[in-house]
Order: sequence, then structure tokens, then C-alpha cells
Amino acid sequence: MKNFKFLFRFVKPHMIRYIIGIVVLAGVDYASLFIPAYTGELTDGLTNHTLDLAGVRHLILMVVLCGMTMAVGRFLWRYFLFVTARKVEFDIRNQLFAHLETMDVEYYNEHKTGGLMAHFTNDLNAVRMALGPAVISAFDATVMALMVIFQMVRTVDLRLTSITVIPMFVIMFGELLFGKWIHRVYKKMQKAFEDLSDFVQEGISGIRVIKAFVQEQQQKKSFDEKNKETRRKNLHFMKWIAIEEPGVGFFIGLSSLCNLLIGGRMAILGDITLGDFVAFTQYITMLIWPMLAAGEAINMFSRGTASVSRLNEIFEAKSEIIEETPVEEEAGQKPFAGKLAFKDLTFIHKGHLEPTIKHLNLTVKPGTTLAVIGKTGSGKSTLVNLLLHLYRVNKGMIFFDDRDIREIPLTELRRNIAYVPQDNFLFSDTLERNIAFGVDLEKVDKEEVTNAARAACIHDSIMEFPQSYETVVGERGVTLSGGQKQRSSIARALIKDAPILIMDDSLSAVDTDTEEHILENLRRIREGKTTILIAHRITTIQNADMIMVLEDGEMVECGNHQDLMAKNGVYKTMFEKQQLEAMKAAKEGEGA
Repeated sequence: MKNFKFLFRFVKPHMIRYIIGIVVLAGVDYASLFIPAYTGELTDGLTNHTLDLAGVRHLILMVVLCGMTMAVGRFLWRYFLFVTARKVEFDIRNQLFAHLETMDVEYYNEHKTGGLMAHFTNDLNAVRMALGPAVISAFDATVMALMVIFQMVRTVDLRLTSITVIPMFVIMFGELLFGKWIHRVYKKMQKAFEDLSDFVQEGISGIRVIKAFVQEQQQKKSFDEKNKETRRKNLHFMKWIAIEEPGVGFFIGLSSLCNLLIGGRMAILGDITLGDFVAFTQYITMLIWPMLAAGEAINMFSRGTASVSRLNEIFEAKSEIIEETPVEEEAGQKPFAGKLAFKDLTFIHKGHLEPTIKHLNLTVKPGTTLAVIGKTGSGKSTLVNLLLHLYRVNKGMIFFDDRDIREIPLTELRRNIAYVPQDNFLFSDTLERNIAFGVDLEKVDKEEVTNAARAACIHDSIMEFPQSYETVVGERGVTLSGGQKQRSSIARALIKDAPILIMDDSLSAVDTDTEEHILENLRRIREGKTTILIAHRITTIQNADMIMVLEDGEMVECGNHQDLMAKNGVYKTMFEKQQLEAMKAAKEGEGA
């Protein structure tokens, strides 16, 4: 019932089309009943010499008209039902994508990309088949069977009808039992395909790492194992389908045999006419399709309901981060001033026992450049995700301009923050569109794009490309170097000109001279605006107004460079260690 309600909400807007298609389908089934009747009448008329040429022509014309009516009707019901199924598939796909866009980071930590992609392909295809061909087969099988059996009883003989349809009812009962089994097996088959999709997606995304570590053969071996498991599940499924279809054929043949033996005997004895026997034989033939259609419908419905169940699980999953206040009109929103405050901020990742951020207290004034430094795993990136509200945070812990982050609509919050992530993700698009991704490209002129690129020190590199800003960078920016991707990401954040800029270790792939130029540009264009720099290298952040040192999720020191050096604490130890490493690297370079 839950799955039916889920599906009905997508079908409901198209219900009129469905009803029209089903009514036309019923009309086609009804029209098809006249052909055996006319054939039987023609047979009796010719056998008994009771038909003249005009009567023969009339009956033939009626058969032709029935055929033409059925042809037009078949076109119409196919149009209404198949097109509607495609529209429902389109709606589900759109809403599925929109729903996934609302999910928080934790959801994607628990679900693999390949598995989610399988929902967009196999599962949606199974749902479409259930809403299109399965509906047609089920309705056609039911209506056609009832109409044909009624016509057989009304025009031929009740006893003969009762005997010949017994095998048909055996088929129906068997298919219902078989459908329940199909549902379970198909879910397992889809899960195997999902796992295979996950593996392929990871293998393609990580192909450079695979080649670098010469792991092609190991990957092939692992893929072969997963592929064999998928094949095993599919063959198990198809084996029973292969048994089912001949089984249906056997009972259909048994029904035809009953007709030949009993109906033929009745025709010889004169209990029924030869025309009745011919018409009855055609009716039996007409029942073959409903029986086959019933099996197909049950199979498709079983697959469809299994896929609906899988899709419903996604739609039932809700983001832990929700809008707690309605989104205001953009025209009525004022940009953030840039004030930021942490009040006893503590955060524990789902499934972890120890907090990643512990009792953090700090106030950042508007226009301040705050640097956050610490060892790997100290909580720097988690802090960034909390500021972007990608992770759920308790009330009263993070404030922007004295407003609790939980009370700020997500769209407003993220509109006021520009972000350069560690993973410099670029889309398979032009450099211009990648840089202008966070703003309305229609309202941004070329000069703004080039100014942002110049500030990020990527403009000269872009102009060296054959198509400059129109160069397509490939999936995830694969055609660019690490430094070029990083600088393109910085340009994408700068063009947004947001009150708050967060850079999460975003200068690690550039040389020191380029880093110096970028930082100088940031000081110039970000004057009066809040900037948060996450870094490992102290040279990157030593000119910041405020430096926060994190260790195991706790703020152990805070101040400017001079203050922290005077404390002789963690910061100074890190600085001296990095200086020694730099000197050692320089000597080794001279020796080489």
C-alpha cells in the first residue's frame, strides 16, 4: 500500500490520459469479439448455403471494419498509455534528482554514486514498464478474457466453455504465486547490478590511480567476480522465466486440445454447428494472448513494485538539515556584514564516539581574515562543513551577524558565502562557465570573469589554451593540472564577491610565488570582507588578522602571528619545523 501511494502521486496528474487509454483499449477488445462471430456466421452460411453474395460481402465488410477500428484503437491506446508512462517516468526522474539535491553530506557518505545511478536507469525503466506495458497487459488480459468467455458461453456452449477454460485458470493462479517470488528475486538482481555500477563508477573515476599503481589486472579480476555474481543472479532469474513460459504454453495447448476433442465431437454429433466450432476455436486462440499477457503483467508488476520500493526508500530519506524558517524574497535580503561567532561549538560525526570539534568559542569581527591551522584530522574541514551547514549543528553554537545558523535559510546562508573546497571539482564544461558557475551567467559579462581569473592568477594560463575561456576542461577538470584546477576554483569563488570567503587548503598545489600573488590580490579585493583561510603551511596564513590553532578538534591557541610566536607554544613549534623542512629542501635542491 505504501508503494502504491508513492506511485499514485506521480500517476494522478496524468489520470485522464490513463482512463482514456484504458477505455479505448476496452473498445478494441470489444471490437475484436465480432470477428469470430462473423467468421462463424460466414462458415455456417456457406456450409448451409443460406448466404448469397451480398450477405458474404456484408460479413467480409464487417470483418474489415472491425479490423480497421482495432488498428485505429491500438494506435490510440498505445499513444495514451505508453506516452503517459514516459511522462510519469520523466516526473519521477526529475523529482528524484531534485530530492537528491536536497540531501545532506551525511547521506552521500553512506550511499555510493554508482548505486544511486542504478536507480535512475534500471529502477526507473522497471517502473515505466509497470505503468505502461504491464497496465496494458493486465487490463487487456482481464477484460479480454472476461469478454471472450462471456461470448463463448452466450453464443456457443456453457459445458464446452467450462472445460476448456479450466487450464486457463490454472495458469492465472500459478502466475500469481510466481509473481511473489519474482518480486524477491528481482530486488536481489537489482542490488547486484547496483554493486556492479558502484564498482564501474569508482574504477573509471580512479583510472589514473589504478594505472599509477599498476592495478589493472587486479581491477579486472575484481570486476570479473562482481560481473559473475550479477550474471548468476540474472541467470537464476531467467531460468525460472524460461520455465514459466513453456508452462503457460503447455496449459494453453491443453485448452486447445480440450476444444478439439470435446468441441469436435459436439460438432460431429450436431450439438453445435460447424460455424460455432470455428468461432469457438478462434475464441480459444483469442484467450492465448490474455494468458500470456497475464504472465507478462505479473512479471513486470513484480519488477516494478520491487523498483518502486527501492525508489521509495530514497524519497523517504530526509535531510537532517532542513529550512527552519521560510526563504525570504531575495530582494528583501541584506548581505551579511561578515560577523561570525562560535559558542561552545561541539560536533560528533554520525557513527563516531568522539567529537571532531570540541567546545570551540570564538568571535570574528566583520572584515577579519581568520586563518585556521592544524595537523591532518584536527577538524579544519569539518569546521568548514559546519559553517556551510552541510552538517547538522545544534542551536546556539554558530552565529552569523548574531543570527543562529539554524534559523538562517540555507539559500540565504550559502548565497553569502563563497567557498573553495579541497577537492577542486570542475564540471565538464568551458572554463568561462566553470568560473561563473556560482552566479547568473546571463548577468555576468566577460570582464568580470577575466577579472576573477586574473585575481586567481589563472588568466595567463587560460589565454594559452587554443580556445582560451571556451576551452572544455573535461570531466572533473581532467585536462588541467592540479594548480590550474585550484586557481580556477578560486576564481569561481571570487567572482561571487560574497561577504564571507572560505578557502579550504586551496593553495596547496600552487608554487610560493603564485601563492604570494594570490594572497596579495585577496587582501586588495577582499578588504572589509571576512575571509577564512584553512591551511597547512604557515607561510600561507602568517599575515592573517587572527590565527586559530586546532589540535584534536580543540582550539589550543589563537592570535596573530606575532602573538603566537611569542607564546612559544604549538604554533611556534609548527612554524620552526616547517622552516627547517624548507631549509633542508632548499639545500637538497642546491646539491642536486
